[in-house]
Amino acid sequence: MSEKFYITTPIYYVNAKPHVGHAYTTIAADVLARFQKLQGKEVFFLTGTDEHGLKIQKKADEAGLAPQQFVDGISDEFKKLWKDLNIDYSNFIRTTDKKHIEAVQKVLQTLYDKGAIYKGTYSGMYCVGCEQFKSENELVDGKCPDHGTVPEKMEEECYLLKMTDIQERLIEKIEKNEFEIAPERYKNEILSFLKSQKLNDISISRKNVAWGIPLPFDLNQTAYVWIDAFLNYLTGLGWDGDEKNIPKEWPVDVQFIGKDILRVHATIWPAILLHLGIELPKMIFTHGHILSDGKKMSKTLGNSIATSDMIEKFGIDGTRYLLLSAGPFGQDIDVTMKRMIENYNADLANGLGNLVSRIIKLSESATKPDIISTNNNIIEGMKFDLKLSFIWSGIRACNKYIDDNKPWELVKNNKEEFENVILKLKRDLSIIANDLIPFMPDTAEKIKKALETKQVEILFPRIK
Repeated sequence: MSEKFYITTPIYYVNAKPHVGHAYTTIAADVLARFQKLQGKEVFFLTGTDEHGLKIQKKADEAGLAPQQFVDGISDEFKKLWKDLNIDYSNFIRTTDKKHIEAVQKVLQTLYDKGAIYKGTYSGMYCVGCEQFKSENELVDGKCPDHGTVPEKMEEECYLLKMTDIQERLIEKIEKNEFEIAPERYKNEILSFLKSQKLNDISISRKNVAWGIPLPFDLNQTAYVWIDAFLNYLTGLGWDGDEKNIPKEWPVDVQFIGKDILRVHATIWPAILLHLGIELPKMIFTHGHILSDGKKMSKTLGNSIATSDMIEKFGIDGTRYLLLSAGPFGQDIDVTMKRMIENYNADLANGLGNLVSRIIKLSESATKPDIISTNNNIIEGMKFDLKLSFIWSGIRACNKYIDDNKPWELVKNNKEEFENVILKLKRDLSIIANDLIPFMPDTAEKIKKALETKQVEILFPRIK
């Protein structure tokens, strides 16, 4: 029986159309999923959309649509973009799916019966943008750092999830890496937070938000969007909400998230699982934001880059390459259209594309059989940019080898040496193609086909 590997992206909130940040996370997850498949593992790759909450209700009202109609349209846009980017997911979960809603209600009832959820009153500063209560130390100049708005003071009757009684267990599991938070600096950040203050029990429901999942034990209240959303990581595997009936793919091996949702994923999400007696995820891997010229992308600043524009200009594999090679996955990366055009021309048109063209044209005169390598180095520690830089070192070395050995001259006066040179180049190009499979699957396939047929198309036309 093959080893299992389960990877998730966050489920994306459908208050707006997908942007390049969503694409970045999902491409990275797709690369890791494809790589694990190449290792012979049984891979389950989950992505999807988060579709309830007050913010969605307001956006639907603004658009003059019923909430379901609104979320259907945005969810379809995510599915289309993943198809356009060649994302090979196993399941696309929607939190408006009937089976998800039924499972969430079963979990809520279980937590209530266990006493992990109880009725009370919650008062605090509520950010509509985050759909979360914020503590004073999370605010910057009294405003939400992510939305730049002053949270509303709210006090309401609700149901709360016990957090205090799981705090010490959570700290212990993070310290022992039983619940690994990576990269290391994020682990330290969460431990510092957990050790510096007592976790407050947190509200899990609201009275006056219709667009949400009704609590099974109090139909006058609906669940907060985040408790509904977290459970997708289990319901997306077909889980029915019964804590004794956990899917075989669980626990999740890697969960990719952006740094703005780290704290809730490192506290509330494991709290739900600990109360249910379900094993925690093996790893939460946090990546940074995509900046443009040192600033967060925004339409107001005019520095936002649409993924559709990237696909149109650079192609699918070009887009995948340019995003993952832009910097370490785990840190903020900075991209501009100008810089991406330069990198596309240098790395793809002049680098890889030119190398493939040179080798295939030269190999038309060679007669020795090809040697196809199955070597595929391990992608460790999510260092996607480092892996790509190693591959491109090989591409540059091959181009230099051609320049140094001048096979176009050898074919005239030293046929045996020419054959040896071409054989080495074809072997090296085959290794490059295999290493590119997770990152640029279509390009890898075209290179392999070119090696077999000795016919080549222009892979990456130069952009002027």
